[in-house]
Amino acid sequence: MEVEGNEVVVVEVNCFLEIILKQEAPTSHCTLVQVVRRIIRMWEEAWRFVLWLGLLVWPVSAHSAANPFLGQQATPPDPCYDDAGAARRCIPEFINAAFGKEVAVSSVCGRPPSRSCSAVERGEDRPPVRTCQVCDAADPRRARPASHLTDLNSAHNLTCWQSENLSVSPHNVTLALSLGKKFEITYVSLQFCSPRPESLAIFKSMDYGKTWTPYQFYSSQCRRMYNRPSRAAITKQNEQEALCTDGHTDPHLLSGGLIAFSTLDGRPSGKDFDNSPVLQDWVTVTDIRVVLSRPQLPREPGNNGGTKEDNDQAASLTTSLPPYFYAVGDFQVGGRCKCNGHASRCLKDKEGKLVCDCKHNTEGPECDRCKPFHYDRPWQRASAREANECLPCNCNLHARRCRFNMELYKLSGRKSGGVCMNCRHNTAGRHCHYCKEGFYRDMARPITHRRACKGKVTPPRPEGGGLLSGQGQDSPMGSGRGAESLVGSVCKKSHQ
Repeated sequence: MEVEGNEVVVVEVNCFLEIILKQEAPTSHCTLVQVVRRIIRMWEEAWRFVLWLGLLVWPVSAHSAANPFLGQQATPPDPCYDDAGAARRCIPEFINAAFGKEVAVSSVCGRPPSRSCSAVERGEDRPPVRTCQVCDAADPRRARPASHLTDLNSAHNLTCWQSENLSVSPHNVTLALSLGKKFEITYVSLQFCSPRPESLAIFKSMDYGKTWTPYQFYSSQCRRMYNRPSRAAITKQNEQEALCTDGHTDPHLLSGGLIAFSTLDGRPSGKDFDNSPVLQDWVTVTDIRVVLSRPQLPREPGNNGGTKEDNDQAASLTTSLPPYFYAVGDFQVGGRCKCNGHASRCLKDKEGKLVCDCKHNTEGPECDRCKPFHYDRPWQRASAREANECLPCNCNLHARRCRFNMELYKLSGRKSGGVCMNCRHNTAGRHCHYCKEGFYRDMARPITHRRACKGKVTPPRPEGGGLLSGQGQDSPMGSGRGAESLVGSVCKKSHQ
């Protein structure tokens, strides 16, 4: 009997249920062809549904369909190791280390509110005009606090710190910045809102402000202000000394000038920085202090600029000129968190202090020492050629502590200097590599096995004073100094 249309589907379904679900042989009206045909139809309908669902979802998540493993984000590779797992030098990213940091200033305007004036250039052929503004610390719109030194610098919304008016000498104003950790810095820059100072000094500290070292001087009179020659030549003998230059002074620049000090520019060993401990210390900084020593006189009609003390005409006009002030819009310190080539980033610890995320078996705030038990060679800074990772002592799994011995390190050709301490499991020696006296080696087990040295044995003493057959050999007594000393003592007795 033949059926058409929907009847075919009904017959196929009934036959499918009869054979698959009831697990019975097909009846006369249910042929195997009908069952197979139904299975094929079911697969076709299932695939149509899958395709329809895919078309429905694809516009929303096409990128996910292209990569079914997109949700499983792979762990990024560690920059401190290559693809084969070998250690290599790694350094944290270059940042403005001053951004968002608090700057301690010795002077700030606005307490009480004060009025200050400055000259504004209008063009080469037109004289500058004087503009005045009020600084009021109680009014956020008119305040110029120290926080403006290290906030987000924007040319469209320039914020400035401003000192008090400086009508009477001395004119020293200090800016002190603590980075909270050792950094290796590349530059220090100051973007001024006022005319650049005629004289300023930059100092650095490597010990969190306990001691200070001169870093750079700027002045049109270096010898008079800082007792240093102007633009001295840099040699290998003085590349770690602060220099003085007058290149920053432009009497026609009324505001917005930049002073930028490059820590390595012109230093002879800068090209071989990895092998220059002098320059490595030179760029290491925890704190920066800037001393603004003398303001530059704004250009007035009939005056080409200068300082109060050095310009006779200016000195005669001090009573009629407005008070001077310093104003800085941006204070930057560019550099990297100091990790000696053993970390690719710095993190905050439980106390909120910035520390290196050390690799290469190193530890410390700057990865400046080896981890315990990794004293097989001395700590070294990583270089472009060699990671200089700290290596574990070879104690054959029998010791938890070790120390470094420089003499042994040199004798080994600078390959190994670790000395194991408190060997366990009845072992002894620099590497816990033999059985201590009275124990013998079980040759069936490797030396790293905790039972490589078998229990204590009292050697038999024959009446004749000689050795028993086989006594003193490595196999029954072990491969250590205990066996050697025992044989020696017995031999001495036999020859008495």
